Amino acid sequence: MGALAPNEAMARRALELVPQGARLGLGSGRAAQAFVRVLGERVREGLQVRCVPTSRATEALAAREGVPLATLEELGELDLAVDGADEVSPALDLVKGYGGALVREKIVAAASRRLVILAQPAKQVAALGARGVLPVEVVAFGWSYCARRLAELGLRPARRLAGEAPFVSDGGNHVLDCAVSPIADPADLERSLAAIPGVVGTGLFLGLASVVFLEDERGEVTVLHRPGAAP
Repeated sequence: MGALAPNEAMARRALELVPQGARLGLGSGRAAQAFVRVLGERVREGLQVRCVPTSRATEALAAREGVPLATLEELGELDLAVDGADEVSPALDLVKGYGGALVREKIVAAASRRLVILAQPAKQVAALGARGVLPVEVVAFGWSYCARRLAELGLRPARRLAGEAPFVSDGGNHVLDCAVSPIADPADLERSLAAIPGVVGTGLFLGLASVVFLEDERGEVTVLHRPGAAP
């Protein structure tokens, strides 16, 4: 095997966790795409899996790689989901959603017995919010109301744009990127955000990740396990 592409080393480590016949969730973003590519190799070698993608982009890539796709309705509980992250705390809590697929990613993560995260060491933070942005997905009809309520909580929301038009998620929603400082109590903030009518989901992924693979610029992989998570 020649030199590995970026994210490939940790993607291959995650692939070692996939048993024959697994029901998988496929995340979104560059790290998740690396996993889909190596998964496609194994499928062509005979690995049998059925996978639920978290975005149209992942769905298209998986189809090109020959990875069998299914829906949550068809599969029910998933054995494993593999995704990326924008922030990883010492407790393996996460901020996700910079790519805009946060709600589907959270649904698939919650439907999975294990969530495996692929990230670079730079994504490690002492406290969630350290990188300064928390995405919140909202119903398009009520985005301005949601923005006002978020501001009342001390957040500084800005509607995400795609060019000059509002960004629209695969679910048809808008995303408010909230400027934040390190979050003292992520669970309390998550409860407050979830109580706002029109908020569909937030980028706070708390208590979901079981294991995190970190790949540095040399391709060396470090493995972190959440305390109490199944091995």
